[in-house]
Amino acid sequence: MFTLPQKESGAPTTCLDPASTQGLGSNYGDGLGRDCARKPDQKLPKLYGVGDPIATFSSDSSHLSSRGRIIKWFWDSAEEGYRTYHMDEYDEDKNPNGIINLGTSENKLCFDLLCRRLSQNDMLQVEPSLLQYPDWRGHLFLREEVARFLSFYCKSPAPLNPENVVVLNGCASLFSALATVLCEVGEAFLIPAPYYGAITQHVYLYGNIRLVCVYLDSEVTDLDSHPFQLTVEKLEMALQGANSEGVKVKGLILINPQNPLGDIYSPEELQEYLEFAKRHELHVMVDEVYMLSVFEEFVGYRSVLSLERLPDPQRTHVMWAASKDFGMSGLRFGTLYTENRDVATAVASLCRYHGLSGLVQYQMAQLLRDHDWISQVYLPENHARLKAAHTYVSGELRDLGIPFLSRGAGFFIWVDLRKYLPEATFEEEMLLWRRFLDNKVLLSFGKAFECKEPGWFRLVFSDKAHRLHLGMQRVRRVLEGKSQMAEVPPSCQTQESRGQHS
Repeated sequence: MFTLPQKESGAPTTCLDPASTQGLGSNYGDGLGRDCARKPDQKLPKLYGVGDPIATFSSDSSHLSSRGRIIKWFWDSAEEGYRTYHMDEYDEDKNPNGIINLGTSENKLCFDLLCRRLSQNDMLQVEPSLLQYPDWRGHLFLREEVARFLSFYCKSPAPLNPENVVVLNGCASLFSALATVLCEVGEAFLIPAPYYGAITQHVYLYGNIRLVCVYLDSEVTDLDSHPFQLTVEKLEMALQGANSEGVKVKGLILINPQNPLGDIYSPEELQEYLEFAKRHELHVMVDEVYMLSVFEEFVGYRSVLSLERLPDPQRTHVMWAASKDFGMSGLRFGTLYTENRDVATAVASLCRYHGLSGLVQYQMAQLLRDHDWISQVYLPENHARLKAAHTYVSGELRDLGIPFLSRGAGFFIWVDLRKYLPEATFEEEMLLWRRFLDNKVLLSFGKAFECKEPGWFRLVFSDKAHRLHLGMQRVRRVLEGKSQMAEVPPSCQTQESRGQHS
């Protein structure tokens, strides 16, 4: 992800207060706060930041329009780690010395289950209507299944209406479409940071919409009870700050379960955030793409669609996709649920450019209606495999003495590697990321998620055991100083936007 330049108003936190995590359940992590406390002369970090995605833009291509140059620049500045991985991808037989990818948030644990289910006869039907233009919102039979699926798995108090469903090819398209139809050029959304960094370009490339980061701190303060906690007070301060800079905020983006923190908002917290949005007449885009990937039983996840009363239904828009929960990131299926018919119609109009083929729509309808297979076969096995992989990786991190955050949801662990940085700078974070890549393991560094504290990394664990074991061996080798530090080209040292993944 590219870097959003900010005006610094204080030093970043370098250590956690030892008392700050006392009394917290172990599900908030391991080892946080045992090293040292904030120094007395350190200031609190800035609580918000107004993004300017193209502040550092430069391009000399004479063959593209100004928009085309910006779009190309986004690609060039955001995908270096991913491209490097694809040029040298690990294969047990063909390329055993290739790169292990622990940076991209994909579930690779249940391909066997999915291949068997998607190969069954009921998935293979072809009929004329599937080869013709559909209703741009999605075929009615699919929207009906989506409504039933979400009603059941989101535990909605009343059946959801298929007329409120729009189907697109993934959540990236949903973010782009919603931002475009909800905001004027130059307006903004609040978003808690760290956050899944690609959202920045999702909302900017088509709609020219900005993000206002609501910075969350690893150190517990009077405003919160656990690390990186989102509170209404922080939302209010960020909103006021953006307004003071002349930026009109049009909405709030919530990711639940959160990426990269793995945090889960309680029903009470969701209600508070939605009430905040209603007070300020803000739209709320709720991304619930990991809702069925909560693998710890003690975690009481609740969808926003399960709430008895939405404070402002006309401004609440919920997204879900099959990419994460069903390990189908290549299928490109996402769905929007909104009670605002004007918003649904406007987004549906953009489905001309972001629609699904009729054959894929038929397959997804068949899959979503098979509640017996989902609930009795797929989800129990998927959760068991996620939990086993998480247990292994978290055990390795504990053995290395590395603090981390994890709540038992999603595919990743938010890892604190600050003690491995000679200086608390994003340049040093970038050098450490490069050391991992040089030693054939790809992670995602914190700056790609707009984390304000250098040294945090996201580590994805949802992979097969042999790749996980090899990847963690390589991580250990780097952290124990048993690897050579490769020379980093100046371009890599200055482009802090490298290494962003899903």
